[in-house]
Amino acid sequence: MTARRLFALLGWACFALALALLVGGVWSALLLANLATGAALPWSVAVMSALLWVLWRYLGGWGWPASTEAARRRRRRARPVPHELMAWALCAGVLGDVALAGAWIVLVQLGGMTGRTLPDFSHYPLYAVALFLTMSSLVNGVTEEVAFRGYLQGELEPELGGVAAVALTALVMAPAHASSQGFAGSLVAFYFAVDAMFGATALLTDSVLPGIATHALGIGIFFASVWPRDGERVAVGSGGAGPWFWMHVAQTVGFGGLAIWSFHRLARHARRRSLRPANDSTVG
Repeated sequence: MTARRLFALLGWACFALALALLVGGVWSALLLANLATGAALPWSVAVMSALLWVLWRYLGGWGWPASTEAARRRRRRARPVPHELMAWALCAGVLGDVALAGAWIVLVQLGGMTGRTLPDFSHYPLYAVALFLTMSSLVNGVTEEVAFRGYLQGELEPELGGVAAVALTALVMAPAHASSQGFAGSLVAFYFAVDAMFGATALLTDSVLPGIATHALGIGIFFASVWPRDGERVAVGSGGAGPWFWMHVAQTVGFGGLAIWSFHRLARHARRRSLRPANDSTVG
């Protein structure tokens, strides 16, 4: 790898990190402004939807300059996925989301990391809260998948190979996670597993589309049912090793095993398709 190419890859890493932090910051500012002016009218969702759509279009090749249109479309990596790959990718991602939700709860109760504190939405209308959480999930899913799995990982794969590209992309994402939750060892390891899962999805399907779906779903699960209860969790050392703790351990192990099996099946289908003749257009 030449020095020029190395600096180009470092530039893409900085771009992906800056984009994720910027878009997340814009959404946070809009949400706080909306809550300050009254949540009965969730105008921030409409504004962020428009901004996210423009960003999606632009990163996919729309707009000025025309000379980068093809490169932006390629880097966004929003390629259609054959039905069989999409089914296994979604299956693996959903199972992984459930396993990771259990792992988070177990780690919090083991004292490996502190739980996450969310704003108190209890005095806001339910429909507004649902819209806020849905938009938060989409902002995270779309921005991180396109910026990191599309623009960055897509550039790293030809240079480093798939596995190394997935791992390095996950490491580059660590500052984005740590900006709001710290650099605790177990937290870094948890998010490395999360990002490796979505990176593997993009690698095996050569698309960010299934990752956007399962990423947004996973964030939605955490916002709706995991993080709001973190403050109530009792540490194992303080008598928290009750039936629910062991159920979450079983959830982590059981669904984690199923997710690994599903990723193995996804890899087999991806390898099988890569061996098909170039003129074989069969999908499904």
